[in-house]
Amino acid sequence: MLVKTPPMGWNSWNTFGENITESLIMETADAMVSTGLKDAGYEYIVIDDCWSLRSRDENGRIVADPEKFPHGMKHLADYIHSLGLKFGMYSCAGTKTCAGYPSSFDLEFEDAKQFAEIGIDYLKYDFCFKPNYIDGPLLYRRMGMALKASGRDILFSACNWGSDNVHQWIRSAGADMFRSTGDINDSVNSFKEIAIGQIPLLGYSAPGCFNDIDMLIVGMYGKGNVAFEGSILTDDEYMMHFALWCMMSSPLMIGCDIRNMNQATKDILMNKALIAIDQDEEVRAPFAVGGKYDESPLILFRHLANNEYVLGLFNFHESFRDPFVELFEIGLPVKSGYGLELTDIFTGEKIPKFKSYVNLHIEGRTCRLFKAKVVEVQ
Repeated sequence: MLVKTPPMGWNSWNTFGENITESLIMETADAMVSTGLKDAGYEYIVIDDCWSLRSRDENGRIVADPEKFPHGMKHLADYIHSLGLKFGMYSCAGTKTCAGYPSSFDLEFEDAKQFAEIGIDYLKYDFCFKPNYIDGPLLYRRMGMALKASGRDILFSACNWGSDNVHQWIRSAGADMFRSTGDINDSVNSFKEIAIGQIPLLGYSAPGCFNDIDMLIVGMYGKGNVAFEGSILTDDEYMMHFALWCMMSSPLMIGCDIRNMNQATKDILMNKALIAIDQDEEVRAPFAVGGKYDESPLILFRHLANNEYVLGLFNFHESFRDPFVELFEIGLPVKSGYGLELTDIFTGEKIPKFKSYVNLHIEGRTCRLFKAKVVEVQ
């Protein structure tokens, strides 16, 4: 098994789009190390679309754009590996990539061999320009087998945006993670809609193949390729986004420019308690408590390893809420003699034992997370 917990890294698309260069990627790799992100668990540096020329060469191979990458991809891969990091690249299952560059349709085995020769460790495989007469699952099976035949361990990141009920079959295609959503943008509504929409599908994520609910927008502040006009998020809103992704065991692929992070962004992306939840060895899906998200906060409860639990409250509303969490809804009947003991993950505050319900205050556009233990109560 290539991945036992959700992969962590950085992808170029959210901030830079087509504006990628060798020096940018090298500087980003350097920053991954110097900022402490590598020590926090982030290890993949992934180049997205627009890295090649518009046409293959006379031998049918994809050619890196010599203006963007003058020393070629093997040189870049070697540099990233020298820092103790892993290198990822991009291709597509259709006849061309989403931005119109050469893709891997019908050339899966040739391209996988080329990627292995470069030394990549991760392939993001998109879904644009798929011929209507070809079965989508078949195309991912092809690349899954091609990567296995390449002779190199390459993480297979299937990015078909949730099409064809991907959650039902993608594990059998050999993928290590799969996109189950449309594209994120730098707004609260975007990550809210993605998170709530994925609740019914979270149980399909497990060691070996993780539900990828798209790349992180933490630290973008309205700048970059997926900026949303008129929207600049607060640090509290970015914390809520990051905590949701960790609660849902999503791969954590940073999308901001990590060369220029402020301290608040660093603190969010390197929050040890939240990363520990995302990387919990049992990687169990959370479940939603209640369900009236248009009126109340989104309340999630999740089993962790070592007989621990985590309770998360996510308030997307502008004003505060005081939600009740009925303990029988998480599996604790009043007559059981057991209740919950909570510890605030952010402040360390101990919350008194609760027997039948928990009533917690949460400000607007913020989140609260608690480590929970089941304890005997009188």
